[in-house]
Amino acid sequence: MILARYLNTEPSHLRFSYNPYGKPDFIDESGRNGLRFNLSHSQGIALFAITRGREIGIDLEYIRSDLADSQVAERFFSHREVQALRALPKHSQPVAFFNCWTRKEAYIKARGKGMTLPLDQFDVSLVPGEPAALLYVNDDPEESSHWSLRDLVPGPGYAAALAVEGHDWGLKCWQWPGESLSPAARS
Repeated sequence: MILARYLNTEPSHLRFSYNPYGKPDFIDESGRNGLRFNLSHSQGIALFAITRGREIGIDLEYIRSDLADSQVAERFFSHREVQALRALPKHSQPVAFFNCWTRKEAYIKARGKGMTLPLDQFDVSLVPGEPAALLYVNDDPEESSHWSLRDLVPGPGYAAALAVEGHDWGLKCWQWPGESLSPAARS
């Protein structure tokens, strides 16, 4: 329904496909005006991200201290990220862990290549209170300058991040159902 509103069509007219890594897209790109989208859900909350003419990825996770352990971080995070996580006070580590996780997931979803982009081969910021950022990509040092990361706060106890290609964009948020998605208000 949300995408249909952006495209001024009936939801039943939309047809979707998935790239080899699982990223959804429209089967027929003609007439879609470069619309790109992504979604994530966790524990009863869903986030949808929509742009025109640029790639986008979004990730949402419910913060669970029992999942935010050093073994998972050592397996999936870069060496720098693991060091930054360990340097934080214990009480800050679960939020930092999920900051890192959602930022990494949002980025790989935006790239549309899934886990073929190894999570330990790029660095994101993770310290609570510091801005979300893609800091470094091992195989392409210029890559980080092409992407913006933003934290989202969908509710207490959740971490969420948005990865968008480029820097010249604005963020607008709505709660569905409820607020109008008029064409003038979309971005």
